[in-house]
Amino acid sequence: MSKQSSKLLHIATIGKSVGLKGDMKLHIKSDFPEQFKKGASFFINEKESLSISEINHERALVKFLGYSSPEDTKKLTNKQLYTTIERTRNECHLEDGEYFWFDIEGCSVVEDGKVLGVVEEVERISITNYLNVKSDEKLVEKGFAKTFLIPFNQPFRISVDIDKKVITVSGGMDILEAS
Repeated sequence: MSKQSSKLLHIATIGKSVGLKGDMKLHIKSDFPEQFKKGASFFINEKESLSISEINHERALVKFLGYSSPEDTKKLTNKQLYTTIERTRNECHLEDGEYFWFDIEGCSVVEDGKVLGVVEEVERISITNYLNVKSDEKLVEKGFAKTFLIPFNQPFRISVDIDKKVITVSGGMDILEAS
């Protein structure tokens, strides 16, 4: 398995214990809640995993196999749940024009043939996804900001080529100049 596909992705955080039967709050950080289902297992670190025995999406409650009392579940509070890039690719369905954030990270951001920088991460602010771009060294040397945010939607996003790791934008230079 390549280093990229074996990297663990943080997709949820376990909250506090609720009630007396081992229910816990589940704070999902993924766009794919359908992956949280009975029998699904997730890593809590590189060696240990937890399996879901029950889930209630409406109430955001989860139970894990082997954890049936508040005393048992206390040690899980604030633990993060992880999955792999490979499992995400296999289990999560994308619509046309949708991309996994881990595929977007590391892409060059280009406008009019000029590289503005590289996507460090994708951030969601309210309902909009933004590319957090580390500005190209040549632009930083000219006095531009070291990083800037550009909305990852129309009219800013023109095209995305995941294979070539290139995102073509419009208006990115204006945003960088104003940053």
